[in-house]
Amino acid sequence: MEYRELGRTGWQVSAISFGAWAIGGTWGTVDDQESVAALHRALDRGVNFFDTADVYGDGRSERLLARLRRERPEEFYIATKAGRRLNPHIAGGYTQQNLVTFVERSLKNLETEAVDLLQLHCPPTEVYYMPEVFGVLDDLVTAGKRRY
Repeated sequence: MEYRELGRTGWQVSAISFGAWAIGGTWGTVDDQESVAALHRALDRGVNFFDTADVYGDGRSERLLARLRRERPEEFYIATKAGRRLNPHIAGGYTQQNLVTFVERSLKNLETEAVDLLQLHCPPTEVYYMPEVFGVLDDLVTAGKRRY
């Protein structure tokens, strides 16, 4: 497996990551045992970066990744996303209260105290011009709930 440094994190992540959308089960029937076997196989093949979101199976994929962490001792990284729970999905919904609520839910699903990497999930363009959103993200790092 080839590894690359991810931004300023200092992490050496696999050039190929595991996208956990499908194991959430939203787009068809999946078996959790088969999903966990696929996650183990990915680690066995050198994948150490997993991408998920709080809405993939309403948190199911995050919970499966938490199980992988319990079952495997080696270090790997999980990127999750927040924001798509908003209904309607509008820039005004990217408030401190909503973002903290989404992150707290992901922390519970992932059985961790800090999210490795948090991404905004397809935010409306206006969000990029809302400094308060980035302030909330900084506050989550300060609070120890988000590593990056």
